[in-house]
Amino acid sequence: MADARITLHPDFRRGTVDRRLFGSFVEHLGRAVYTGIYEPGHESSDEHGFRRDVADLTRELGVSMVRYPGGNFVSNYVWEDAVGPVGQRKPFLDLAWRTVEPNLVGTDEFLQWAEREGVEPMMAVNLGTRGVAAAAALVEYCNGEAGTRWADLRIAHGRTEPYGVRLWCLGNEMDGPWQIGHKDAHEYGKLAAEAGKAMKLVDPSISLVVCGSSSMQMPTFGDWERTVLSYTYDLVDHISMHAYYEEVGGDRGSFLASGTAMDRFIDRVVASADAVGAERRSDKKITISFDEWNVWYLETRFPGETNLPIQRDAPRIIEDVYSGLDAVVVGDLLVTLLNHADRVPVAALAQLVNVIAPIMTEPGGEAWRQPTFHPFATTARLAHGTALDVRVDATAYDTARHGSVPTVTAAATVGDDGTLGLFVTNRSDREVEVDLAHVGAALELTEGWRMVADHEQAVHGPEHAAKVADACWSVVDTSAVVVGTVTGSTTVRLAPESWTAFAGTFARV
Repeated sequence: MADARITLHPDFRRGTVDRRLFGSFVEHLGRAVYTGIYEPGHESSDEHGFRRDVADLTRELGVSMVRYPGGNFVSNYVWEDAVGPVGQRKPFLDLAWRTVEPNLVGTDEFLQWAEREGVEPMMAVNLGTRGVAAAAALVEYCNGEAGTRWADLRIAHGRTEPYGVRLWCLGNEMDGPWQIGHKDAHEYGKLAAEAGKAMKLVDPSISLVVCGSSSMQMPTFGDWERTVLSYTYDLVDHISMHAYYEEVGGDRGSFLASGTAMDRFIDRVVASADAVGAERRSDKKITISFDEWNVWYLETRFPGETNLPIQRDAPRIIEDVYSGLDAVVVGDLLVTLLNHADRVPVAALAQLVNVIAPIMTEPGGEAWRQPTFHPFATTARLAHGTALDVRVDATAYDTARHGSVPTVTAAATVGDDGTLGLFVTNRSDREVEVDLAHVGAALELTEGWRMVADHEQAVHGPEHAAKVADACWSVVDTSAVVVGTVTGSTTVRLAPESWTAFAGTFARV
């Protein structure tokens, strides 16, 4: 008898997989920008100073969208100081990360990089130390036609055509006491509504993301969402979510169940948003922009921003090095996001390069893939079309952090051409067999890839990353893992503590 059963049917559908689900994030933090995406003089850099090796890995990663310029950084940012001739720009002290920002990369440099690399930009405005006028001016600078003050300034800086930025964040984590310009829910809700209104008067085609709680552990969680949306419901399109996960005190079982915590978080934010809609008798549905998520050893490795000394020259901050175990958890978090495709059209893995990132670099040296690179790139490549409403029946185990959780999780997508992407996590410490029930449909698994957890301490450097990849990441021989087939059912074997992606076909019969 199998250990778990996964039911797949072409008529059971969650929603369309929005390509923006595979977004990422570049903040002026540590080495995300300088010696990350941008390093003039590097042997791979293009004529604009951006590293070609990083751009190539970004494309391989499958990133569809990049959020910029923060993050906490945005709440102390004067965007006007980082446009125009670079030689005339003045450095400033970023209070969020206590770093002297040289202002060598600003709005134009980032947006032109995104355009060259074919990724959609997601811009954030400063609602911490600034407000309505600066936010509206930035939209005009980016999207305005010739003949107005800020659009003409952009043209004077050498960019004639509008950038056409469509997705905008109304600040960042404004419920957090760590945020420069922190506000309570009423203060922020009123400001976000006025800023968003002005921004849409400049360009009615834009979509807006309002700040939700910065985590489910915030004491104001739930009430914050309700209050903020009471001011902004009719104006905004998305509400943001942020969540980071880590192994604490050797509690491997809870860490492997991080996807369940993310699932509950999404359900609660959706419920809060829908409650506001119900009170307003509105048919509109606010969707989720999960624009910061990842494994981040926040509790155990990061000393806290207030303990950082003032630094210059792109200091090494929050450069977590990842293991095979971390990569399995990232794969499971992707399973959760796909299973909420109907309400989560936008997401951003935080961040892209060096700072808790799937891509690492050395100044003047090489760029390489962290173990977390592989499940993200594979999911971005295989997950297309429609996310199925997958039903999983599996045994459960108890965790200290999340209570009872399933040992097996799964998500599946089907393209219009019948191509299947199937993503399965085995959280247990033993090999399991899983029945894939597909009554009324023909299923064939043709290729597979697997990440297994390890027990080694992660070490910085490309050699260790390659060692982990060799030990933990592999192509799956589908003929070896498919251990039984009968009409309407296929049985597969999953390795202990593993995340597996299958490609194949799936069609009604």
